Amino acid sequence: MSVRPEEVRAVLDDRLAAYEEELELTSTGIVLQVGDGIAQVYGLSEAMSQELIDFGHGTMGIALNLEEDTVGCVLLGPDEVISEGDEAHTTGLIAQTKVGASLFGRVVNPLAVPLDTEEKGALETSETRPLEVIAPGVVKRQPVHEPLRTGIKAIDAAIPIGRGQRELIIGDRQTGKTQIAIDAIVNQRGRDVKCVYVAVGQKMATVRRLVATLEQEGAMEYTCVVTATASDPAPMQYIAPYAGCAIGEWVRDGGGHALVVYDDLSKHAQAYRQMSLLLRRPPGREAYPGDIFNLHSRLLERAAKLSDEEGAGSLTALPIVETQEGDFSAYIPTNVVSITDGQIYLEPRLFLEGQRPAINIGMSVSRVGSDAQSKMMKQVGSRLKLDLASYREYEAFAQFGADLDEDTRKILAQGQRMVEVLKQAPLAPMNEVDQVIVLFAGTRGHLSDVPVADVTEVEPLLVKYVRDKAPQLVESLQQTQALSDEDQERLAELIEEFKREWRLQHSGE
Repeated sequence: MSVRPEEVRAVLDDRLAAYEEELELTSTGIVLQVGDGIAQVYGLSEAMSQELIDFGHGTMGIALNLEEDTVGCVLLGPDEVISEGDEAHTTGLIAQTKVGASLFGRVVNPLAVPLDTEEKGALETSETRPLEVIAPGVVKRQPVHEPLRTGIKAIDAAIPIGRGQRELIIGDRQTGKTQIAIDAIVNQRGRDVKCVYVAVGQKMATVRRLVATLEQEGAMEYTCVVTATASDPAPMQYIAPYAGCAIGEWVRDGGGHALVVYDDLSKHAQAYRQMSLLLRRPPGREAYPGDIFNLHSRLLERAAKLSDEEGAGSLTALPIVETQEGDFSAYIPTNVVSITDGQIYLEPRLFLEGQRPAINIGMSVSRVGSDAQSKMMKQVGSRLKLDLASYREYEAFAQFGADLDEDTRKILAQGQRMVEVLKQAPLAPMNEVDQVIVLFAGTRGHLSDVPVADVTEVEPLLVKYVRDKAPQLVESLQQTQALSDEDQERLAELIEEFKREWRLQHSGE
């Protein structure tokens, strides 16, 4: 078979016509040293801070130390596959993660690689966002004024959280910090708030239990769980909160509302300390690097309530910090307290006394205050803190067994009942109107003749009674979000009627 020259020419003409000039510039370096999840690379003079570096073998790294001759990279995969003398290439991409609606209902790692593919398949999103962005400026924000209801009486009444706020949950281990965050997520069902739960340095078994709880409560469909477990490399734990924040920002910038829980920033700081020491950065207080404050402030500053011109979306942050033996003045706790807009302090003593949630109202604060409360919640919650503060003060004297005057006995009796009113079972968030009914009865002294041991039993029965007997009052409260004088009189009558019926039933028993 002979080949004709004109045919060869025709084929070459077609190929040349279709040719597109492509120029790809990459900066290449040589690995000088690798180990403990850190690689020192010679060259890479074009590398940017936080840029993804390709080491081949499917392993990526993030450039953190940009020195004169070398670049210090933290590896996002195993370091066993990398050897001295290997090549490393810049990618031109700043560290990023996938975002999008398909992430909600899923469990992913900080790079948005799904960990539940066996049950739910691959992720259907190609949209990405950088892990680190500059927080919105003052002009782009508006004051926090919309409540983000947690369904927990003690928080919604005394330490309100608003959409766009940063409220710290702080306390010793095993005092119920994560439970408050889970309850807040569960209470967003039907409220058009997307939730992101970031688990840093936890056991995989703990994360599985949490996901099972969210599934059971019907909260997983609007929640994304970002996890970097204790067995994951420190760099993965370091980028996890930023990945969760980027997913929440995607919701906020689209005009929606997002709640991000960082559980917890103590382990996040420890992972960063490990990386920094291996990168030979100078240690400071408690061996943390000098920029540890900046690490958390640039993360938490990204929580915001955007102005109407920017879409009026919001990103609310609930960071969690663990204290050791109640040491509030340790380095990381004081840092995060100074960055956030308030804190919810959980006290081990209260937890052991059976007060759940074990919130110390006196040491907890919301710097947004009543701006993030409805009018009716302000009306019933304003006296709550005063009652509890007086009770805690007089409680110390009562322990000495001294003779108490009538006024002191009244304060103690009222405080004991308010402590009982604020007790709440986990995964039992309360509707705001139900909270108002119970708190109205407690703060106005209607429970003073109910035995302390019976207060928790009376509470749900009272709510049911008011709802059954006066549905129009409940509907009015839901619509107006305020207690008029007539509403208060009617509610007081209903509570007294309920108590008479309740006593008759008890005396019959």
